[in-house]
Amino acid sequence: MAEEAERQVPEGAAVFPLIPSELDVDPLLLAVLHAAVFLSGSDDEVVHPAAAAEALEYIATYLQRRSGPQIQRIREDLEVLTAFAKREGWPKQEVQFLKSFLADFGIGEGHTP
Repeated sequence: MAEEAERQVPEGAAVFPLIPSELDVDPLLLAVLHAAVFLSGSDDEVVHPAAAAEALEYIATYLQRRSGPQIQRIREDLEVLTAFAKREGWPKQEVQFLKSFLADFGIGEGHTP
């Protein structure tokens, strides 16, 4: 029983919903999204703000290395995820996170690495 209590997600931890494999979204993108949500959305008691900010900066830096078809695939996957989130009635904040993800991480329409 104590082991189960240790595995419970602490209050204040931001957790993104599980994405079904049937959506065929790149699993690496899903991993990045889950990490970004956790780092950016968790309370200070769960994740140290300065450490989270630094990790998010590195995530943005690595994402900005993507180009051409890679960015297009990410855009398409985010569109699929946004449509899914709306259908499933996710909170507006989570839908907005998906819509603004690329811009928030420095990858706009004219992005070049």
